[in-house]
Amino acid sequence: MAGRVVRQERAVRTRATLLRAAAEVFAESGYAGANVSAIADRAGLTLGALYFHFRNKGDLAREIVLSQPGLVVPPHKSEGLQHAVDVTLTWAYRLLDNPVLLAGARLVMEQEHFVEPSENSHQQWTRVVSEDLYEARRRGELRADVDVEALSRIVVNACTGAQMHSHLETSRRDLPMRVEEMWHCLLLAMAEPGVLDRVEFGVSRARGA
Repeated sequence: MAGRVVRQERAVRTRATLLRAAAEVFAESGYAGANVSAIADRAGLTLGALYFHFRNKGDLAREIVLSQPGLVVPPHKSEGLQHAVDVTLTWAYRLLDNPVLLAGARLVMEQEHFVEPSENSHQQWTRVVSEDLYEARRRGELRADVDVEALSRIVVNACTGAQMHSHLETSRRDLPMRVEEMWHCLLLAMAEPGVLDRVEFGVSRARGA
């Protein structure tokens, strides 16, 4: 039994090492430019070890993309609109130095090679945002005429576009500011007036006090 536990723990560590190495390679080279030999070398493992855990680079890329929301957990407990803001700000700040999130940002335009349209990053992030916005509606934070599904897509589209432009113009250094700008514009159109003054921004929403 003890031997099995040790092997399982070793397998978990190896898998995590491969995913981090793959994330670094994808972030640098994109999906088309990456290859399994470079990923195995970056991980300090053999190709055999890589193929034991993943069939190909598509499996690695798919797991990296699908893992993105789980890496974006705001440090403060919140609900509704505040949680939607916190999630996007946490993503914007952590993207600056998290290799898996950076890989997801680089892979966003190549997802047709390794994920189905129904599970790509746009769809999964839209579901995350829509959950918060439906909760905001239940809490009376949204105007009655707001289309939650459309607004969720707009938030994800705006964050994706902000990430791309920020990457080109400032190496993403101003991405958090761009996300805040987006929310300041959207909240005027979507939120009940009394809610606006209660929504908090700033690095503490993403990094913690």
